[in-house]
Amino acid sequence: MHPDTRMVHIEAPALTGSTPLAVPIYQTSSFSFDDPELMADGMHRPDGAYVYSRFANPTVRALESAVADLEGGVAAIAASSGMGAITMLLHGLLGSGDHVIAQHSVYGGTHALLADLAKRYGVQVTRVDGRDPEEVRAALTPRTKVLYLETIANPTAHISDLPALAPVARAAGVLTVVDNTFATPIFCRPIEHGADVVVHSATKFLGGHSDVTGGLAVFADADLHQRIWAHAVEFGAVADPFAAWLTIRGLHTLGLRMERHAANVARVASWLATHPAVSQVTCPGPGAAKHITGFPSAFCFDLAGGYAAGVRLMSRLRVIRIAPSLGGTQTLMLHPASTTHRQLTPEQLQESHISPGTIRIAVGIEHPDDLVADLEQALDFAGS
Repeated sequence: MHPDTRMVHIEAPALTGSTPLAVPIYQTSSFSFDDPELMADGMHRPDGAYVYSRFANPTVRALESAVADLEGGVAAIAASSGMGAITMLLHGLLGSGDHVIAQHSVYGGTHALLADLAKRYGVQVTRVDGRDPEEVRAALTPRTKVLYLETIANPTAHISDLPALAPVARAAGVLTVVDNTFATPIFCRPIEHGADVVVHSATKFLGGHSDVTGGLAVFADADLHQRIWAHAVEFGAVADPFAAWLTIRGLHTLGLRMERHAANVARVASWLATHPAVSQVTCPGPGAAKHITGFPSAFCFDLAGGYAAGVRLMSRLRVIRIAPSLGGTQTLMLHPASTTHRQLTPEQLQESHISPGTIRIAVGIEHPDDLVADLEQALDFAGS
């Protein structure tokens, strides 16, 4: 063959008798075949041969299998972001005129998605507190398809009573979807408590280093996974192999990081509760619910001085960063009413337990003494 041809047809060497310790990055869009029937088969099922990376990719599959195993599910679908996973899932589960029951306290992007589904497709949404099974039972209609909860709500740290609510949904033939981003499978495994699908923003704790954007949906049922996979292939919000590889690398230290996050939160939250500039700290401990075994890294506190005090506080920070997102190694802070939940009306903010003076803090893995010292000097200034 001519050099031009040889330069194009460079093949990866086959492994003989050895296995890489790290999952390789299969940074390829397509796979070639000697057998056309094998290729055709791979395009019609999620566990078939690798054909095209929008359908499946070995690096992405390694991530999906690892998180499905951690959550106690049968399979998972990785997406390009947490909202990509949630949007792909709800578009696959819902049709025109269907009904969703969702708790008040959910991530702002989820609020926006539900509002968009209502506007575009007439999807009806009923909000519930997330703790009362009778409230869920009263909200059920013949068109109810999904009960949507967050294990620990973003940003309020509100804990839904999943073990009490999921049986009500299941008895009515309704799927329970749970966003487990804040708890992670280290502190809660929602499938064990009745969830049908668990979603994650892998951008947060699973990746854990503020260097990757990704999402996952984990399924308790293989048939439901097959159904949503077929939709996800066409939806196209797939995970990139390199992003999947970064998330896998983050998973190796997830347990260690969550342990440090929880220890730091216990110290920071208890200190905040003693400061006169702080009117309330919302940080449920491990004993707040039997199905939650650790402190959430991100929680909220309210300032007695309201919005103005929040501005003064954040302008004074030296160690803690003002930034969106959470779950990385650095401690981050933001003002939900003007950022993550800016699209909510004042009434919706109140229903979600968010006030103008609410501050979300996502505690990292720094030394807790440095975090407390930074908060002390900033709060003394904010309250002055």
